[in-house]
Amino acid sequence: MRSLVPEPLTAEAFAPFGEVIEASSRAERIAINYGYTTRFNDLARIDVADEGGHAIVSLFRARPLDPPLLKVFERHPLGSQSFTPLQGRPFLAAVAPAGDFDPAAVRVFRAGPHQGVNYAKGVWHHFLLPLEAESDFLVIDRAGPGENLDEIELAPEAQVLVDLSGEARG
Repeated sequence: MRSLVPEPLTAEAFAPFGEVIEASSRAERIAINYGYTTRFNDLARIDVADEGGHAIVSLFRARPLDPPLLKVFERHPLGSQSFTPLQGRPFLAAVAPAGDFDPAAVRVFRAGPHQGVNYAKGVWHHFLLPLEAESDFLVIDRAGPGENLDEIELAPEAQVLVDLSGEARG
């Protein structure tokens, strides 16, 4: 088993896996509603149309893992999957590149309380990893025909313990 310290979640570091959803200076900003609202525009590519799929919006409620031991990864070959926290709490995004799963390529990011992620189609990721407390997430993903879930259970020596004690803060 190996141990990983979470990296701060930045758009640049996360780019190989998808997009970071946040109201940042990188986003296109459009004044709407007579100037009372700022729209942070087009933050993630929702990619769900393969094999007749369509976008759905759901709420997921997740509990923290204690300890945060990564044993199972999944991917969605037919569509992207977006997670945005609703209660202003941080969470972890554990990912590995698309293609054949490589346990040595696992990276763990610490999302701030006002960041979300959009996993690109085919990117391996762990299920939701909230920190601090049970948390709700707004989820945009794919529904429709076709097999859109692959899971892999890691052998004990390939499992990853997330080391929150030495965590890099971003």
